[in-house]
Amino acid sequence: MTAAALEGRSPTQLALRRFGKNRRAMISFWLLIAVGLSTLLVPLVSPHGYTIQKLENRKQPPSGTYWMGTDFNGRDLMVRSFMGGRISFAVGLLATSVSLLIGVAYGACAGFLGGKTDALMMRFVDVLYGLPHMFLVIIVMTILGRNFLVVFMVLGCFSWMTMSRIVRGQVLSLKEKEFVEAARGLGVTTPAIISRHMLPNILGPVIVYATLTVPSVMLQEAFLSFLGLGISEPQTSWGLLISDGAGALNPLRIFWWLVVFPGSLLAITLFCLNSVGDGLRDAFDVQQK
Repeated sequence: MTAAALEGRSPTQLALRRFGKNRRAMISFWLLIAVGLSTLLVPLVSPHGYTIQKLENRKQPPSGTYWMGTDFNGRDLMVRSFMGGRISFAVGLLATSVSLLIGVAYGACAGFLGGKTDALMMRFVDVLYGLPHMFLVIIVMTILGRNFLVVFMVLGCFSWMTMSRIVRGQVLSLKEKEFVEAARGLGVTTPAIISRHMLPNILGPVIVYATLTVPSVMLQEAFLSFLGLGISEPQTSWGLLISDGAGALNPLRIFWWLVVFPGSLLAITLFCLNSVGDGLRDAFDVQQK
């Protein structure tokens, strides 16, 4: 595309164009879409419900009837794996949304207000960084119990610190720009300057970090479920399925499908999310041509 054709494009449009040229990121993006659609559609079209137990079919290996085999209670592992994907995706997206809401608001206020307020707010973030993150999550989960709402709220509330630092740094670099000074001169209020002028200009780094936060949160949820502190029955997630499969490993017989299939779906999803995040980071890099 010629320079003349690029003149009328916004920085976001140019970044998305660069992202579209990144082959690995695009393959990961479409593979991620395929996995996401499968988590929505497979449980709807499968003749086997994810809670239907058929004890006579317990621990069956993959076959023409059960493509991914069955679990300890004779339930279709394929349906349960994709239902688990729904929960894992939902936890990742919702927890990331909570993290963004807190981190962006906190970091933008700290960076724009500056001075002692900024120093005090960021020292609080430093204190939180010094605390054992996962240990605190486990304590809170133990107190509040195991359910979907608690999982994503707790993970989101413990994942916002890095986002606040990123947003603060971006706001510090923007608040002395001419368009911000002009808004101040016109009497625009501080909340309006932050929401209307600051946040649209830091959208790129926020999107990039959000994309990288989703797999981190999904991995944390899988770890908690593996420990028995995350999602509980009858709901399921990839971490809970892997935990159940790992419990079936023994020297006499290895029920490999109970670990391989949900583990593979989790690994593919995390790889794709990280690849998409890396692609977006490169695309929004102002040094890219």
